[in-house]
Amino acid sequence: MTLPDPQTPLYNHPLPKIEEWLKDLGCEQEEENLHCWKIKHFTATSRWNAQIILDTQEITVCYLAVAADGTDIRRSFKYSLSRQDIEDAVFSGP
Repeated sequence: MTLPDPQTPLYNHPLPKIEEWLKDLGCEQEEENLHCWKIKHFTATSRWNAQIILDTQEITVCYLAVAADGTDIRRSFKYSLSRQDIEDAVFSGP
């Protein structure tokens, strides 16, 4: 089974497809909190770690210790956004 078109709202993706998408992006599912995922992003121009939380109404991304004062930055995205829009927003970094 393949992923729906990237412009499809995320709420039209079955949960196994959302999980497949996150795995394809390099995210790792937490063993004890299955709705939580971790990602480590390291490129020549940016380095950050984040936790992605699949809540009931939205996806929440917490970029860990990236603010100027060393605190986390949290962003939330509604499932009504397309998979591509969420991917672009999350992986552009904090």
